Amino acid sequence: MSSSIPSINLQDYLSQDNALKSAFISELGKAYEEFGFVTVYNHGISDDLVNRYYKKVEQFFSLPEEQKRNYEIVELAGQRGYTSFGREHAKGSEAPDLKEFWQLGQEIPADHALAGLYPPNVFIKEIEGFTEDGISLFQSFEKTGAILLRAIADYLKLDTEYFSDKIEFGNSILRAIHYPPITAEPASSIRAERHEDINLITLLVGASADGLQLLNKQGEWLNIKAPEGHIVVNVGDMLQRLTNNVLSSTTHRVVNPPRELWHTHRYSIPFFLHPKSEMDLTCLPSCVSDANPLAYQPITAGAYLEERLIEIGLLKK
Repeated sequence: MSSSIPSINLQDYLSQDNALKSAFISELGKAYEEFGFVTVYNHGISDDLVNRYYKKVEQFFSLPEEQKRNYEIVELAGQRGYTSFGREHAKGSEAPDLKEFWQLGQEIPADHALAGLYPPNVFIKEIEGFTEDGISLFQSFEKTGAILLRAIADYLKLDTEYFSDKIEFGNSILRAIHYPPITAEPASSIRAERHEDINLITLLVGASADGLQLLNKQGEWLNIKAPEGHIVVNVGDMLQRLTNNVLSSTTHRVVNPPRELWHTHRYSIPFFLHPKSEMDLTCLPSCVSDANPLAYQPITAGAYLEERLIEIGLLKK
């Protein structure tokens, strides 16, 4: 079934027109309550940068397996560098997803008090500018994501800057994913099994092929593909938890293509916007009521991330 998720213009939120801004906040919030997904245009992320990085991503995944494995650092639980095919699986599923991926994270200036908080990003020698362009795209996603979180705070009637200090130098991740051609009948896997994202919000720009689906509240799988020039932005489990399920972290998946397209590749670049590890995810009092009783116990973002990385097979107990 085709999607009908709302599409909104980020420039409306940045406008001096209060009516446009208020309408944006309302549309964003209602979309996140109903679908957990929205598409955003005029988002400020450079098409040239996106296209350049996609080309370099394709070059990287075309390297021989032994070269790529030189950049796999298993003890980092996939949080930096390369993660080989079949290592990650969805929570509750034993079948590995049919993908490999590359991840990079936050860059903190050497003279900053938080320097050394995160593992360093992995630089590769085979493709000039690969990591540098990835860092630039990370920072662009981060800027747009911060604006969207301000609008979410407005919708929740929090201080507009509620999330700002929590996400500054947060533990966000830019992931480049490669779904290789399917060469044999899959035993039980699809490209990415049904799951919910761990973080606050996820920003996804483009994809080289169809396949993304969300599960709506009627139990139907909807095909999701952003119109040209749009990004898909969805709620993650941390935001759902913080809002006591007021905003929905919607189940989604990436399905295999029709058999006649099994020979094709699929590439995707999501940005997982995380807060700093110490952020308290205790449900907001304003989101707890007799009609919506408390659903979650207190936990920090860091403890929750560790719990989820164990569940999806990237971190050992």
